Amino acid sequence: MLPLGRNPPFMHASSPRLRRTRTLVAALLAGLTLLICLTGCGKSESSSSSTGSRPLQVVASINQWQSLAVDLGGDQARVDTVLSNTSTDAHDYEPTTADIARISRADLVIVNGAGIDDWAAKAAETGQAKLVDVSKAAGRKTGDNPHLWFSSEGRGAAAKAVHEAYRQLRPDRAAGFDKAYQDWQGRQARLDDQIADARKHTQGRHYAATESAAYYLCHDLGMEDLTPEGYLRAAANESEPSPEDLVAFRHLLTSGRLDMLVLNTQEVNRTSKELAVEAGKAHVPVFEVSEQRPDKYRNLEDWISALVQQVPGTKA
Repeated sequence: MLPLGRNPPFMHASSPRLRRTRTLVAALLAGLTLLICLTGCGKSESSSSSTGSRPLQVVASINQWQSLAVDLGGDQARVDTVLSNTSTDAHDYEPTTADIARISRADLVIVNGAGIDDWAAKAAETGQAKLVDVSKAAGRKTGDNPHLWFSSEGRGAAAKAVHEAYRQLRPDRAAGFDKAYQDWQGRQARLDDQIADARKHTQGRHYAATESAAYYLCHDLGMEDLTPEGYLRAAANESEPSPEDLVAFRHLLTSGRLDMLVLNTQEVNRTSKELAVEAGKAHVPVFEVSEQRPDKYRNLEDWISALVQQVPGTKA
């Protein structure tokens, strides 16, 4: 079962970030729904989704799940993604009317859930697309750590849900989807073996993080999160850490207890930069990770494999 993560939750349900996104999405959806009603362009092509007469139109909210959808869908799916740039933060993304229209016309929409991309799930409600919510498949909810692609169990839950959705949409192509799923399971098994080998060297090692993106990856590697609770609370509430929180973090960096500092390169601010500098002075290795999959990696498994090899202390 996926770890719940440390308290406080990753993001409070009433956080300013979530409120802004929900307000914007509500306004965009109202306009888009009216447009669809006036033009009558809703889902008139959906009848062909079960016949195999054209590739399934699939939209993933973020590129982490886009590569999974491609691998599992093969030539029966044309997969598009809304967010693919590693400089774009899914939490703060403001979808355009074109984004929402694209989602509303899809046969299958894949969202991460857990509060990271509410805009995509809401947009899917304007059409007749089948929806795969990875967080629900993995037993997570809004407020839990949403970075499920870094979890072996999360990836497995996502693949199973997407595979089942493909079979339901194209039952006549079930055999091909089953073969693609088996191939994916083989790649994931090899990745799990790599993580297990690395865990022999990282089990029980300690880390702190400027933001919780890599929590599940570190958990799979058997590492313990020592990030000060006050700092975690501030990060979850999108507020500045107190002077006391920063003193506690800096003391931890110089205590000799840490084996690495995790730096989320998509959530860099003055505080995180200063902590990275402090880590360098204290000879604490800095492990950099982004939330979006960099373009140089073909798929999710290649990216996670590379990250495992980059974790300080591993010999994967």
